[in-house]
Amino acid sequence: MTTFLAGGTGTPKLLAGSSAVFPPSETVVVGNTGDDIELGGVLVSPDLDTVLFLDGGVLDQETWWGIDSDESSTHDELHRLADSAGIDPGPRYLPPDEQTAGREIASWRRFSGVAEFMFIGDRDRAVHVTRTSLLDEGRTLTEATQILADAFDLERTLLPMSDDPVTSIIHTPEGPMHFQEFWVARDGECTVENVEFRGAEQATPTNRVLAALDRPVVIGPSNPVTSIGPMLSMERFERALFETPVVAVSPFIGDRVFSGPAATLMRAMGFEASTAGVAKAYPFADAFVLDTDDPTDLDRPVVRTDTTLDSPTDAERVARAVREALDRASERLETVADGGA
Repeated sequence: MTTFLAGGTGTPKLLAGSSAVFPPSETVVVGNTGDDIELGGVLVSPDLDTVLFLDGGVLDQETWWGIDSDESSTHDELHRLADSAGIDPGPRYLPPDEQTAGREIASWRRFSGVAEFMFIGDRDRAVHVTRTSLLDEGRTLTEATQILADAFDLERTLLPMSDDPVTSIIHTPEGPMHFQEFWVARDGECTVENVEFRGAEQATPTNRVLAALDRPVVIGPSNPVTSIGPMLSMERFERALFETPVVAVSPFIGDRVFSGPAATLMRAMGFEASTAGVAKAYPFADAFVLDTDDPTDLDRPVVRTDTTLDSPTDAERVARAVREALDRASERLETVADGGA
């Protein structure tokens, strides 16, 4: 069994062509929930849903978000109503005293659904309504995720990183904002002073997640700060990674990032925006997969390949490099255990 840590689009793109190397029935995916929001009363779990829709065969692989060819009737009508009523489209946070009211899992990430600032297709929305209703019936997020995974006939096991809320808050000169406001509503164009993982001190990974972390772990080329950082912000989660073979695929080629706000966010957290910075952010990683054009020298084993992930063929190539790196990681751990360098 192998466990993948998934956030954003990097790890899902790797999973899209990895089945020949990592059979789905022998793979666990732990999804980031730091980006989750409650929008118009329903809980949206973007990183869980990307894997859910990918493995369910319905993911929009142009955007790597939502369901392919989904209808927009409800979304469009929400905007028409707000426009007709002269209501500011937002993002519209609920009042501060409402941010910790209601469902505990939604703490510090509650938005009004008036003229929703994120596009949610009609079929996609049905998933969020089902998830939220299962939570309201008393299920945990882990249990609700399993029910949805069964509905989409997933072979891979999909787990949320915790049943507790951890919320990625971006601190800017304009004040704190949820990651989705920073990235979706403002296109990541704000100056970032710091990133806070609100709730992390009280949150714990579930027993199922801890069991999954007792196996070899793969971190795909996801954003180290807001895709993987919420998981690492839970002390027990990060501590577990020091006890098992871990391979990370760099989302950089040297100091050039493939996509997204990783460079901006890493600098805000005091890391160099580069593969070298990723290595410092992942002190528990035993081996890395780097692009053949990446000039970085690391103090840990490295396997090099073309790390482009534009197709399933690309993903299979990178997955094979990951498999080789896992072998090297295991050898490194055995050497350390035997008292070697």
